[in-house]
Amino acid sequence: MYVAVVPNRGSPPATLLRESYREGGKTKNRTLANLSGWPSERVELLRAVLRGDKLLPAAEAVQIQRALPHGHVLAALATARRIKLEDLLPRRAPQRRRDLAQALIVGRLLEPAAKLATARMLDGQTASHSLGEVLGLGAVTARELYATLDWLGAEQTFIEASLARRHLQGGALLLYDVTSTYLEGRCCELAQRGYSRDHRRDRPQIVIGLICAADGCPIAVEVFEGNTADPATVAAQIDKLKQRFGLQRVVMVGDRGMLTQARIEKTLRPAGLDWITALRAPAIQALAAEHGPLQMSLFDERDMAEITSPDYPGERLVVCHNPWLGAERSRKRAELLAATEADLRKLAARVARARAPLRGAGAIGQALGAILDRHKMGKHFTVTIGDDAFSFARDAARIEAEAALDGIYVVRTNLPAEHTDAAGVVRAYKSLARVERAFRSLKTVDLELRPVFHWTAPRVRAHVLLCMLAYYLEWHMRQCLAPLLFDDHDTATRDARRTSPVARAVASPAARAKAASKRTDPACGEVLPVHSFRTLLADLATLTRNVVRIGRDSVSILLATPTPLQRRALDLVGAHLTA
Repeated sequence: MYVAVVPNRGSPPATLLRESYREGGKTKNRTLANLSGWPSERVELLRAVLRGDKLLPAAEAVQIQRALPHGHVLAALATARRIKLEDLLPRRAPQRRRDLAQALIVGRLLEPAAKLATARMLDGQTASHSLGEVLGLGAVTARELYATLDWLGAEQTFIEASLARRHLQGGALLLYDVTSTYLEGRCCELAQRGYSRDHRRDRPQIVIGLICAADGCPIAVEVFEGNTADPATVAAQIDKLKQRFGLQRVVMVGDRGMLTQARIEKTLRPAGLDWITALRAPAIQALAAEHGPLQMSLFDERDMAEITSPDYPGERLVVCHNPWLGAERSRKRAELLAATEADLRKLAARVARARAPLRGAGAIGQALGAILDRHKMGKHFTVTIGDDAFSFARDAARIEAEAALDGIYVVRTNLPAEHTDAAGVVRAYKSLARVERAFRSLKTVDLELRPVFHWTAPRVRAHVLLCMLAYYLEWHMRQCLAPLLFDDHDTATRDARRTSPVARAVASPAARAKAASKRTDPACGEVLPVHSFRTLLADLATLTRNVVRIGRDSVSILLATPTPLQRRALDLVGAHLTA
């Protein structure tokens, strides 16, 4: 018996179950049943039975041999292709090395880990996601990844120059700030004791200087010894900006602890760089002295005023008054004063108690130093120490003088008014928050730069460069995925609602609605859950790439069906659903 499809003139073909037999030495056929009404799947199943195929239960006929997280790989690689990440790497290198470098960058973003663990994630036999298979890497060893990391470090000059050509123009405004991170071990010559921003005084550290474009896109990174002061890092950036990047005019934006008066005079002016920074508190108090140029009457009807001072020749000073910042400073000072006063009372009680009192001016002074160092409020107290006596009092005049300037900050620049107005100067200075955001992503849950386990200086610098390139990829992904993240995606409305650059930043209505409902803006399409960047990657990872065995020999690659959220995210980054 067999199944035959017979043409039927103008009608659809007829599907017939037929039988062959011999009669009088001739082969004849006869129809046993008309199967035209059967579904095609049922007809094919009957064909298989008639052929003698062995039919298996569904659980045995189709087996998923392997399932790897794939959606986040698709999103990251689509973004990497769109921003031409591979073009940042020297073309003279072998293609496998370039592929491994790209895998290191993307892998750092998807699943930050040690190089040995990364090698296992990429290797075809032990992979924990599909990145290695999509890039066709095959077997990957930790030795290969370390060699690729060393190659990246050696090519840092080329990579940063490529980024500068792509994102900086002749008159570039650059954001510069530093942070520190701690190391494990004692072998690296860069590891030194210094001011720890991670509050890890028990560990040696390195200092990291990051240069970003005005929009916060990372351009270059530099690693210094852990005991390097913030202003001392500026000089190392001058050759990079003027010579290697070939910029005609550079405006460097740095905070008041970075671009000090001494650094401006010794480094920036001789190099011909312009700058935007802020004044420290003592300099602001000098401007606000009696008959000084900074008077509170400037802010009767506005929150920003431009002044000049003979102490800063050829410079513009933009004085800003933020009432919300003033209230916050006043609240914090009151809390610290109260905490300090409580500790000082305890110290006075130790000195005055009858049983085992604290004696000796040296011992009392040592205890006092620990208290004042804890809250940094020593300047607001007057103390008297003797061998058997201790007293203290608040310095009301000094507290009042400081409180009078709460909410006041002064931005200084040498840029002429025709180049940038006062509002533009303030906006540029406040853009330093974008570098702080980059440090948070680099050092915490997104990229986990810290702690550093590498032992040699070149490899530590290469590791930091790798993390910066991973943040470069993350930065571009965030721009595309903003509608699905808690990030404010309606920046045009947000900026239009802000009446002054001094005023407190206010989120757009769309961002506030996302934060309240935990759902996306209906104006952006289908209402979906809102995520952080890291949890969105985790959700995308549940879209798997499956190796499926059908029958005994046939093997196919199939993707899981994406959820509406996954499809929306992949559409935003321009990814196509491919295995």
